[in-house]
Amino acid sequence: MRHAVIGAGAWGTTLAILLRQKGYDVVLWERDAKLANRINEEGCNEDYLPNAPFPGGLRATNDLDEAVSGKDMVTLAVPSQFARRVVERIDPSKLGDAALVSVAKGIENKTLMTVTQIARDVLEGLPPERIAALSGPSHAEEVVKKIPTAVVAASESKHTAEAVQRAFMTPAFRVYSTDDLLGVELGGAFKNVIAVGAGIIDGLGLGDNTKAAIMTRGVAEIARLGTAMGARQETFAGLSGIGDFFVTCTSRHSRNRRVGEMIGSGMTLAEAIESMKAVAEGVDTSRSAVELSERSGVETPITREVYRTLFEGKDPLKATQDLMTRTMKSE
Repeated sequence: MRHAVIGAGAWGTTLAILLRQKGYDVVLWERDAKLANRINEEGCNEDYLPNAPFPGGLRATNDLDEAVSGKDMVTLAVPSQFARRVVERIDPSKLGDAALVSVAKGIENKTLMTVTQIARDVLEGLPPERIAALSGPSHAEEVVKKIPTAVVAASESKHTAEAVQRAFMTPAFRVYSTDDLLGVELGGAFKNVIAVGAGIIDGLGLGDNTKAAIMTRGVAEIARLGTAMGARQETFAGLSGIGDFFVTCTSRHSRNRRVGEMIGSGMTLAEAIESMKAVAEGVDTSRSAVELSERSGVETPITREVYRTLFEGKDPLKATQDLMTRTMKSE
Protein backbone atom coordinates (compact mmCIF):
# COMPACT_ATOMS: atom_id res chain seq x y z
CA MET A 1 0.00 0.00 0.00
CA ARG A 2 1.00 3.59 -0.62
CA HIS A 3 0.43 6.01 2.26
CA ALA A 4 0.62 9.74 2.89
CA VAL A 5 0.64 11.16 6.40
CA ILE A 6 -0.35 14.83 6.42
CA GLY A 7 1.19 16.59 9.40
CA ALA A 8 4.65 16.01 10.86
CA GLY A 9 3.89 16.56 14.52
CA ALA A 10 4.72 13.83 17.02
CA TRP A 11 1.68 11.69 16.20
CA GLY A 12 1.88 12.05 12.43
CA THR A 13 5.59 11.25 12.51
CA THR A 14 4.99 8.20 14.71
CA LEU A 15 2.32 6.82 12.37
CA ALA A 16 4.55 7.42 9.34
CA ILE A 17 7.34 5.46 11.05
CA LEU A 18 4.93 2.65 11.99
CA LEU A 19 3.60 2.35 8.43
CA ARG A 20 7.08 2.43 6.89
CA GLN A 21 8.28 -0.25 9.31
CA LYS A 22 5.49 -2.44 7.95
CA GLY A 23 7.04 -2.07 4.51
CA TYR A 24 4.59 0.39 2.99
CA ASP A 25 5.55 3.23 0.67
CA VAL A 26 5.11 6.27 2.95
CA VAL A 27 5.59 10.02 2.53
CA LEU A 28 5.23 12.52 5.39
CA TRP A 29 3.94 16.01 4.56
CA GLU A 30 5.23 18.97 6.57
CA ARG A 31 3.94 22.50 5.86
CA ASP A 32 7.29 24.10 6.73
CA ALA A 33 9.68 23.49 3.84
CA LYS A 34 12.74 24.12 6.02
CA LEU A 35 11.63 21.55 8.57
CA ALA A 36 10.81 19.03 5.82
CA ASN A 37 14.32 19.45 4.41
CA ARG A 38 15.90 19.14 7.85
CA ILE A 39 13.91 15.96 8.55
CA ASN A 40 15.25 14.43 5.34
CA GLU A 41 18.81 15.54 6.05
CA GLU A 42 18.83 14.27 9.63
CA GLY A 43 16.68 11.17 9.11
CA CYS A 44 14.49 12.04 12.09
CA ASN A 45 12.11 14.70 13.38
CA GLU A 46 14.00 16.16 16.32
CA ASP A 47 11.58 19.09 16.67
CA TYR A 48 8.56 16.95 17.52
CA LEU A 49 9.75 13.37 18.08
CA PRO A 50 13.37 13.32 19.25
CA ASN A 51 15.40 10.12 19.44
CA ALA A 52 13.22 8.31 16.90
CA PRO A 53 15.29 7.65 13.75
CA PHE A 54 13.39 7.10 10.53
CA PRO A 55 13.43 3.69 8.86
CA GLY A 56 15.01 3.67 5.44
CA GLY A 57 12.77 4.94 2.66
CA LEU A 58 10.65 7.28 4.79
CA ARG A 59 10.90 10.86 3.61
CA ALA A 60 9.23 14.21 4.17
CA THR A 61 7.91 16.66 1.60
CA ASN A 62 6.44 20.15 1.56
CA ASP A 63 4.52 19.44 -1.66
CA LEU A 64 0.95 18.45 -0.79
CA ASP A 65 0.09 17.38 -4.34
CA GLU A 66 3.11 15.09 -4.38
CA ALA A 67 2.19 13.71 -0.98
CA VAL A 68 -1.38 12.66 -1.82
CA SER A 69 -0.94 11.67 -5.47
CA GLY A 70 -1.41 7.99 -6.20
CA LYS A 71 -1.92 6.96 -2.58
CA ASP A 72 -4.19 4.26 -1.27
CA MET A 73 -4.62 5.93 2.11
CA VAL A 74 -4.13 9.52 3.31
CA THR A 75 -3.91 10.14 7.05
CA LEU A 76 -4.75 13.61 8.36
CA ALA A 77 -2.61 14.31 11.42
CA VAL A 78 -3.07 18.06 11.76
CA PRO A 79 -4.82 19.82 14.69
CA SER A 80 -8.55 20.21 14.19
CA GLN A 81 -8.49 24.02 14.09
CA PHE A 82 -6.07 23.88 11.12
CA ALA A 83 -7.60 20.90 9.34
CA ARG A 84 -9.90 22.88 7.05
CA ARG A 85 -7.16 25.04 5.55
CA VAL A 86 -5.07 21.93 4.86
CA VAL A 87 -7.94 19.96 3.34
CA GLU A 88 -8.83 22.94 1.17
CA ARG A 89 -5.38 22.63 -0.40
CA ILE A 90 -5.91 19.00 -1.40
CA ASP A 91 -6.66 18.57 -5.09
CA PRO A 92 -9.46 15.95 -5.34
CA SER A 93 -8.05 14.77 -8.65
CA LYS A 94 -4.73 14.00 -6.92
CA LEU A 95 -6.50 12.27 -4.05
CA GLY A 96 -8.12 9.83 -6.44
CA ASP A 97 -9.81 6.91 -4.68
CA ALA A 98 -7.69 7.05 -1.53
CA ALA A 99 -9.26 6.49 1.87
CA LEU A 100 -9.01 9.54 4.14
CA VAL A 101 -8.23 8.80 7.80
CA SER A 102 -8.39 11.45 10.53
CA VAL A 103 -6.29 11.03 13.66
CA ALA A 104 -7.07 14.51 15.06
CA LYS A 105 -9.04 14.90 18.30
CA GLY A 106 -10.94 18.15 18.29
CA ILE A 107 -14.02 20.06 17.10
CA GLU A 108 -13.71 23.05 14.76
CA ASN A 109 -14.83 26.22 16.56
CA LYS A 110 -16.78 28.04 13.86
CA THR A 111 -18.65 25.10 12.35
CA LEU A 112 -18.67 22.65 15.30
CA MET A 113 -17.58 19.93 12.86
CA THR A 114 -15.34 16.96 13.51
CA VAL A 115 -12.38 16.55 11.16
CA THR A 116 -14.05 13.91 9.00
CA GLN A 117 -17.08 16.22 8.71
CA ILE A 118 -14.73 19.01 7.61
CA ALA A 119 -13.28 16.70 4.96
CA ARG A 120 -16.73 15.87 3.60
CA ASP A 121 -17.68 19.56 3.67
CA VAL A 122 -14.61 20.65 1.72
CA LEU A 123 -14.12 17.69 -0.61
CA GLU A 124 -17.58 17.63 -2.13
CA GLY A 125 -18.35 14.28 -3.63
CA LEU A 126 -16.04 12.39 -1.27
CA PRO A 127 -18.17 9.36 -0.39
CA PRO A 128 -18.60 8.53 3.31
CA GLU A 129 -17.35 5.00 2.72
CA ARG A 130 -13.88 6.42 2.02
CA ILE A 131 -13.66 8.32 5.31
CA ALA A 132 -12.40 6.97 8.63
CA ALA A 133 -10.90 7.94 11.98
CA LEU A 134 -8.26 6.27 14.12
CA SER A 135 -8.38 7.06 17.83
CA GLY A 136 -7.67 5.73 21.30
CA PRO A 137 -5.16 5.90 24.17
CA SER A 138 -1.98 6.28 22.14
CA HIS A 139 0.77 8.69 23.11
CA ALA A 140 3.31 9.01 20.31
CA GLU A 141 6.21 8.76 22.75
CA GLU A 142 5.13 5.22 23.68
CA VAL A 143 3.88 3.98 20.31
CA VAL A 144 7.17 4.81 18.59
CA LYS A 145 8.95 2.68 21.20
CA LYS A 146 6.59 -0.22 20.39
CA ILE A 147 5.05 -0.20 23.84
CA PRO A 148 1.81 -2.25 23.58
CA THR A 149 -1.09 0.02 22.58
CA ALA A 150 -4.71 -0.52 21.50
CA VAL A 151 -6.83 1.86 19.41
CA VAL A 152 -9.96 1.76 17.28
CA ALA A 153 -10.55 2.41 13.58
CA ALA A 154 -13.97 3.84 12.76
CA SER A 155 -15.88 4.30 9.53
CA GLU A 156 -19.47 4.14 8.41
CA SER A 157 -18.17 1.52 5.98
CA LYS A 158 -17.20 -1.81 7.53
CA HIS A 159 -14.85 -2.41 4.60
CA THR A 160 -12.99 0.88 5.19
CA ALA A 161 -12.79 0.42 8.96
CA GLU A 162 -11.25 -2.99 8.42
CA ALA A 163 -8.88 -1.64 5.76
CA VAL A 164 -7.59 0.94 8.24
CA GLN A 165 -7.39 -1.78 10.88
CA ARG A 166 -5.21 -3.94 8.62
CA ALA A 167 -3.04 -1.03 7.52
CA PHE A 168 -2.03 0.10 11.00
CA MET A 169 -2.10 -3.10 13.04
CA THR A 170 1.21 -4.46 14.33
CA PRO A 171 2.16 -6.86 17.17
CA ALA A 172 2.56 -3.79 19.42
CA PHE A 173 -0.26 -1.65 18.00
CA ARG A 174 -3.57 -3.47 18.18
CA VAL A 175 -6.45 -1.95 16.20
CA TYR A 176 -10.13 -2.72 16.72
CA SER A 177 -12.92 -1.57 14.38
CA THR A 178 -16.35 0.05 14.69
CA ASP A 179 -18.92 1.79 12.53
CA ASP A 180 -19.62 4.53 15.12
CA LEU A 181 -17.46 7.16 13.44
CA LEU A 182 -19.19 10.06 15.19
CA GLY A 183 -18.83 8.50 18.63
CA VAL A 184 -15.12 7.81 18.14
CA GLU A 185 -14.42 11.38 17.03
CA LEU A 186 -16.54 12.97 19.77
CA GLY A 187 -14.97 10.82 22.49
CA GLY A 188 -11.47 11.75 21.34
CA ALA A 189 -12.36 15.45 21.24
CA PHE A 190 -14.42 15.89 24.40
CA LYS A 191 -12.09 13.94 26.67
CA ASN A 192 -9.37 16.53 25.96
CA VAL A 193 -11.51 19.19 27.63
CA ILE A 194 -11.98 17.08 30.76
CA ALA A 195 -8.24 16.32 30.73
CA VAL A 196 -7.54 20.04 30.96
CA GLY A 197 -9.79 20.04 34.03
CA ALA A 198 -7.92 17.06 35.50
CA GLY A 199 -4.67 18.93 34.96
CA ILE A 200 -6.07 21.98 36.76
CA ILE A 201 -6.78 19.73 39.75
CA ASP A 202 -3.16 18.53 39.63
CA GLY A 203 -1.93 22.13 39.47
CA LEU A 204 -4.06 23.10 42.45
CA GLY A 205 -2.70 20.14 44.40
CA LEU A 206 -6.16 18.99 45.43
CA GLY A 207 -5.38 15.29 45.45
CA ASP A 208 -6.59 11.99 44.05
CA ASN A 209 -10.14 12.16 45.40
CA THR A 210 -10.87 15.40 43.55
CA LYS A 211 -9.26 14.18 40.35
CA ALA A 212 -11.21 10.92 40.48
CA ALA A 213 -14.44 12.89 40.88
CA ILE A 214 -13.64 15.12 37.90
CA MET A 215 -12.71 12.12 35.74
CA THR A 216 -15.71 9.99 36.69
CA ARG A 217 -18.28 12.73 36.30
CA GLY A 218 -16.47 13.88 33.17
CA VAL A 219 -17.00 10.49 31.53
CA ALA A 220 -20.72 10.71 32.29
CA GLU A 221 -20.82 14.26 30.97
CA ILE A 222 -19.20 13.57 27.60
CA ALA A 223 -21.28 10.41 27.13
CA ARG A 224 -24.48 12.41 27.71
CA LEU A 225 -23.47 15.00 25.16
CA GLY A 226 -22.20 12.48 22.62
CA THR A 227 -25.32 10.32 22.69
CA ALA A 228 -27.52 13.41 22.42
CA MET A 229 -25.62 14.20 19.21
CA GLY A 230 -26.25 10.74 17.77
CA ALA A 231 -23.31 8.62 18.94
CA ARG A 232 -23.70 5.28 20.67
CA GLN A 233 -23.44 5.05 24.46
CA GLU A 234 -21.16 2.01 24.36
CA THR A 235 -18.55 3.83 22.30
CA PHE A 236 -17.77 6.06 25.26
CA ALA A 237 -17.02 2.96 27.34
CA GLY A 238 -14.45 1.81 24.77
CA LEU A 239 -10.94 2.68 23.68
CA SER A 240 -11.84 6.05 22.17
CA GLY A 241 -13.87 6.89 25.26
CA ILE A 242 -12.78 5.71 28.71
CA GLY A 243 -9.49 4.35 27.36
CA ASP A 244 -8.34 7.61 25.81
CA PHE A 245 -9.95 9.55 28.64
CA PHE A 246 -7.92 7.74 31.30
CA VAL A 247 -4.55 8.11 29.61
CA THR A 248 -5.09 11.77 28.70
CA CYS A 249 -6.16 12.73 32.22
CA THR A 250 -3.29 10.93 33.95
CA SER A 251 -0.22 10.67 31.72
CA ARG A 252 2.88 12.84 31.92
CA HIS A 253 2.83 12.81 28.12
CA SER A 254 -0.60 14.46 27.93
CA ARG A 255 -0.47 18.00 26.55
CA ASN A 256 -4.03 18.71 27.66
CA ARG A 257 -3.42 17.60 31.23
CA ARG A 258 -0.17 19.59 31.25
CA VAL A 259 -1.74 22.86 30.10
CA GLY A 260 -4.39 22.47 32.81
CA GLU A 261 -1.72 21.78 35.41
CA MET A 262 0.12 24.97 34.47
CA ILE A 263 -3.06 27.02 34.75
CA GLY A 264 -3.94 25.40 38.08
CA SER A 265 -0.50 26.33 39.39
CA GLY A 266 -1.00 30.00 38.49
CA MET A 267 0.05 30.53 34.87
CA THR A 268 -2.20 32.35 32.42
CA LEU A 269 -3.51 30.52 29.37
CA ALA A 270 -1.24 32.58 27.12
CA GLU A 271 1.80 31.69 29.24
CA ALA A 272 0.90 28.01 29.25
CA ILE A 273 0.41 27.85 25.48
CA GLU A 274 3.61 29.81 24.86
CA SER A 275 5.60 27.26 26.86
CA MET A 276 4.37 24.33 24.74
CA LYS A 277 5.55 23.41 21.26
CA ALA A 278 2.63 21.12 20.42
CA VAL A 279 -1.09 21.96 20.38
CA ALA A 280 -3.36 21.07 23.32
CA GLU A 281 -6.61 20.43 21.43
CA GLY A 282 -8.78 20.58 24.54
CA VAL A 283 -8.30 24.33 24.90
CA ASP A 284 -10.07 25.32 21.68
CA THR A 285 -12.41 22.34 21.81
CA SER A 286 -13.79 23.62 25.12
CA ARG A 287 -15.36 26.48 23.13
CA SER A 288 -16.99 24.04 20.71
CA ALA A 289 -18.11 21.69 23.48
CA VAL A 290 -19.87 24.45 25.41
CA GLU A 291 -21.69 25.59 22.27
CA LEU A 292 -22.65 22.02 21.36
CA SER A 293 -23.99 21.39 24.86
CA GLU A 294 -26.13 24.52 24.64
CA ARG A 295 -27.35 23.55 21.19
CA SER A 296 -28.16 20.00 22.35
CA GLY A 297 -29.73 21.06 25.66
CA VAL A 298 -27.28 18.87 27.61
CA GLU A 299 -25.87 19.93 30.97
CA THR A 300 -22.03 19.83 30.99
CA PRO A 301 -20.91 21.56 34.19
CA ILE A 302 -17.26 20.42 34.14
CA THR A 303 -16.79 21.45 30.52
CA ARG A 304 -18.36 24.82 31.27
CA GLU A 305 -16.10 25.47 34.26
CA VAL A 306 -13.02 24.50 32.22
CA TYR A 307 -14.11 26.97 29.56
CA ARG A 308 -14.70 29.74 32.12
CA THR A 309 -11.29 29.14 33.67
CA LEU A 310 -9.55 29.20 30.28
CA PHE A 311 -11.34 32.07 28.58
CA GLU A 312 -13.18 34.12 31.20
CA GLY A 313 -10.41 34.35 33.78
CA LYS A 314 -12.28 32.45 36.46
CA ASP A 315 -10.15 31.38 39.40
CA PRO A 316 -9.62 27.59 39.05
CA LEU A 317 -10.14 26.96 42.77
CA LYS A 318 -13.44 28.88 42.65
CA ALA A 319 -14.45 26.82 39.60
CA THR A 320 -13.79 23.63 41.57
CA GLN A 321 -15.73 24.91 44.56
CA ASP A 322 -18.67 25.85 42.35
CA LEU A 323 -18.76 22.31 40.94
CA MET A 324 -18.77 20.88 44.47
CA THR A 325 -21.61 23.12 45.68
CA ARG A 326 -24.06 22.57 42.80
CA THR A 327 -27.56 21.47 43.77
CA MET A 328 -27.93 17.82 44.80
CA LYS A 329 -28.19 15.31 41.97
CA SER A 330 -28.75 11.59 41.61
CA GLU A 331 -25.99 9.64 39.92
